[in-house]
Amino acid sequence: MLWSIIKIVGFIALVAGAAFGADHLLELEGGVRIVFAGVEINLTPLKAVIALILLVLTVWLFLKLFALLIATLKFINGDETAISRYFDRSRQEKGYRALSEGMMALASGEGELAMSRANKAEKYLRKPALTNLITAQAAELSGDRRKAEAVYKRLLKDEKTRFVGVRGLMRQKMEQGETETALKLAETAFSLKPKHPEVQDTLLQLQAETADWKGARATLNAKLKYGSLPRDVHKRRDAVLALSESRDVLDEGKDIEAREAAIEANKLSPDLVPAAVLAARGYIAQGSKRYAARVIRKAWGAQPHPDLGAAFAEIEPDESPEQRLKRFAKLLKVHPDHRETRLLNAELHLANEDFPGARRALGDLVDVDPDARVLTIMAAVERGEGGSDAVVKGWLARALAAPRGPAWVCEKCHHIHADWVPTCENCHAFDTLSWTAAPKTKVGTSTGLEMLPLIVGSLEDNTDEPAEDDADVLDAEVVEDEAKSKPDTPA
Repeated sequence: MLWSIIKIVGFIALVAGAAFGADHLLELEGGVRIVFAGVEINLTPLKAVIALILLVLTVWLFLKLFALLIATLKFINGDETAISRYFDRSRQEKGYRALSEGMMALASGEGELAMSRANKAEKYLRKPALTNLITAQAAELSGDRRKAEAVYKRLLKDEKTRFVGVRGLMRQKMEQGETETALKLAETAFSLKPKHPEVQDTLLQLQAETADWKGARATLNAKLKYGSLPRDVHKRRDAVLALSESRDVLDEGKDIEAREAAIEANKLSPDLVPAAVLAARGYIAQGSKRYAARVIRKAWGAQPHPDLGAAFAEIEPDESPEQRLKRFAKLLKVHPDHRETRLLNAELHLANEDFPGARRALGDLVDVDPDARVLTIMAAVERGEGGSDAVVKGWLARALAAPRGPAWVCEKCHHIHADWVPTCENCHAFDTLSWTAAPKTKVGTSTGLEMLPLIVGSLEDNTDEPAEDDADVLDAEVVEDEAKSKPDTPA
């Protein structure tokens, strides 16, 4: 509506300007005198302007006719498309101009304008392979998903644009959460262009989400074949897929198949902690304790982890705490200064009721890196050494407000997982979990967690303080002392 009003006002201003100019020319005196070959022509100012305009039109028309004559001569000489190219040149210029304007509008985020220019370009060019793509992207930018889907479906009809249409529909279905449909479209896109890196990654992600581990391993092999994945990364991710496959087989109750798949995953990537744990338990089930210990020691050498310590303990479930401490000695020598090694050593001493040894094993972790696990162990040490309830509760209160320690964290979105999974539960990225310290979040003082150590008890053992059982005696003594100290008052 506003644009129509602007055009009407502009037209009226143009007519008024032309009328004013013509009136001004009529009022001017003199004119233009032209002498040519003995012929003299006198023109008034208005006629001179009109003659100039006619001259320009005549030159333009002459050039057009001359170009048509050239095209006709080319046609006579055998160029069958010369005349058609002559008449289409103007349409192409207008079409490509509209197409370029549509691309600029799309890059600028103007969806409606981009669709308008794409429709205009289609009118002049009649090349849907170019204009439909801009129309679809402009419709998505404007939020018109239905129109975008219709345009992508039109692209499916042409072999040249079929891949573009499939890829566009695949992205739409992924955004709408239709994983099964998106997976089928990704498989179609992969069959059309198996070397396309984005399609490979999308197909692998969707197959991992739907637990199609065999299909995912085939896609991973294709990435290696076409050179879009380094060999070491392929080996690691193939191990992740083999591990995921073994866990699914284990859920189905097929222990032998699961055991073999877990051992295969561990051989592909010995430093993959979940694979090492599952493989070790498979060896334990077979009675091959030596192989189980070897798998765990190798994985521990790459990265100490509490799950590895738990699996190593399962090798000899009936041993005494003292025997277990001796058996773990070889494992603890691998990375003696590692944080996990010191914590495991402290826990083993706690189980053996060697509380001073547990304190020595912790060392300076209480001051340097105090997380919930470290502080809880300290509470157990204080309890074992006969510390008061106030001291023990003080350590537990600090543990409540302390960081949780290392966890399975997604490297892409930093989402924290309770257990290892092949794909992130938040962003659905594949093989992005790593055992690392979780991002620290500052706890607000409104929760009162910072005051818990002061409320519950002191972290120092005040042995001179009376026990809770002597509270009544203490109160009686205080009342008696106060009565003696007061002066006598008259009745």
